[in-house]
Amino acid sequence: MIMLKRTRADDPHFQSLVADLDEDLWSRYPAIQQNFTPFNKIDQSAAVVVAYLDDLPVGCGCFRPISEEQAIEIKRMYVKPQSRGLGIAKSILSELEEWGRAEGFATAKLETGNNQPEALAVYRRARYEIIPNYPPYTDIVESICMSKKLDSI
Repeated sequence: MIMLKRTRADDPHFQSLVADLDEDLWSRYPAIQQNFTPFNKIDQSAAVVVAYLDDLPVGCGCFRPISEEQAIEIKRMYVKPQSRGLGIAKSILSELEEWGRAEGFATAKLETGNNQPEALAVYRRARYEIIPNYPPYTDIVESICMSKKLDSI
């Protein structure tokens, strides 16, 4: 059974999963991943969700408000490879959207990459639409930015 926990960025399970995510991203984008490091920093203002399967942390995600009025940016979405295909990413994303909407946000945005087909599939199934790349991803050809109105969930 999947259990979701709302927490903060200093949660040790979240920190461990983010380390796994960073390792995964380095393997997918070895030539450019260093360019993303500054954009992936998460401070204590982030709203974090950690997913557990049989009491083990297997996935995470978070959001932070972005400068645009009433918008959040979904960040640091990750599910361990051995736990993929079980609907965990969808559950995390739904929880983040619900949390964001409850806090008064109207739109969720995110950035993913062209070497992450499983992430793109999750976001498309969740009705995210591709939008023009927003800063700081504007000129990064590997980046794919997406958006969704939170009142459509």
